[in-house]
Amino acid sequence: MATTQNVPQALSAEQVKAILKEARQHSTRDWCMLLLTFRHALRSQEVRTLKLADIDLESSTIAIARVKGSRSGVQSLDRHRGEPILDEVLALRTWLRERVEDGSWILFPSQKGGAMTRMQLLRLFRKYALAVGVAPELAHPHILRHSLCSTMAAEHADVYAIQQRAGHKNISNTMIYTHVSDEQASESCRESLMAAFA
Repeated sequence: MATTQNVPQALSAEQVKAILKEARQHSTRDWCMLLLTFRHALRSQEVRTLKLADIDLESSTIAIARVKGSRSGVQSLDRHRGEPILDEVLALRTWLRERVEDGSWILFPSQKGGAMTRMQLLRLFRKYALAVGVAPELAHPHILRHSLCSTMAAEHADVYAIQQRAGHKNISNTMIYTHVSDEQASESCRESLMAAFA
């Protein structure tokens, strides 16, 4: 990961998996909630206010109402071959079998019913993150949003794909994840020219 100050801190793929595994051991709800938070780069408010009606398992889609002026939209719910801990469809099916309706129609209701508070989600995430050795300063749910965007950038995803996934209206908000070192730029140039002039 880049060390420039402007690049948001992020968790490694192994850290994300460890948090999800830890959550799954304790609560299907928490595993499913954190998985969706990660895979769709959700902010705390966005995941806490998801409704049952936002999920369509028939078409494998999720409707996301973004906050802070970001672009709302519908994204696909994805399977993940070989890594069940990252399989959204499996997580949702498992959670929806367990979920007890409280009249709120909130997808991930709190134990008392209705939407969780921001502090409740923070405490839950912090518990799982610290349990697997994540540094305290990284133990907040917003890190999952940064981690998805950083992972996509590190794997050379198209910048517009990252923008769409995060719901960024302004591409400049996405560009902070696409820091490229001089060495990476040189290697990319060599590969592109070799392919074009083969």
